[in-house]
Amino acid sequence: MSEIDETVPSIARVYDAILGGQDNFAVDQAIARQSQEIVPEIGDVARFNRAMLGRAVHAMASAGIRQFLDLGSGLPTVQNTHQVAQAVAPDARVVYVDIDPIVMAHGRTLLAENRNTTVVTADLREPEAVLSHPDVRALIDFDQPVGLMLVGVIHHLGDDEDPEGIVKTYLDALPAGSRFLLTHFCASSPDALALEGALLTSLGTGRFRTLEEITAYFDGLELQAPGVVYLPQWRPEGPVAEPLTVGQRLMAGGLGLKH
Repeated sequence: MSEIDETVPSIARVYDAILGGQDNFAVDQAIARQSQEIVPEIGDVARFNRAMLGRAVHAMASAGIRQFLDLGSGLPTVQNTHQVAQAVAPDARVVYVDIDPIVMAHGRTLLAENRNTTVVTADLREPEAVLSHPDVRALIDFDQPVGLMLVGVIHHLGDDEDPEGIVKTYLDALPAGSRFLLTHFCASSPDALALEGALLTSLGTGRFRTLEEITAYFDGLELQAPGVVYLPQWRPEGPVAEPLTVGQRLMAGGLGLKH
């Protein structure tokens, strides 16, 4: 654990703090509080994100996907990818990838008895290294369809880091029949833009993009219904009241199929 600097905020730990978890430090909690001051619903937004992950993973597993590559997965919490997928298909294989070593520490403990799931410490901005990593290759067969997941992570890449090119490199490595799940902060309101400014200042990342910009990540794929929408609108389990609140419109996402 000596690799972890408690004075530097971590995306995974800030997210954990927003969700009310315990695996975070004062510096992460400060950013979580600041985010809540700007968007009081920020805790709900994190839960919307986890809920969509659950619905989308269930949809992918129900469609026959048996291996998942969860990039920028963050700390284990409720409705983890392997739990949802393996509830549908016990033989489903899941690889979590995150740059934060604390994710490895907690994830390995959680997954110690789950042979079909592992955690890899790697930088998703280096797709060739991730795709060739021996622990990834041990569980993921890139000749068979893969569920590629970038849930609440691409918005932490600046425009200068070529997020479109990074996503394309991953998608190019997948065979036909694969699915791609993406959720992303959305520039949907003045409050959203205010939060973007705060995150860029305090965390150094957090790029809010428009619905059109988010949809562009699915170029070349068949978007699955209902397309790229605000998270509560993606295949909800019950009615969603209109109009949506600021928090409900803070993130958008979709699921694509590669032919």
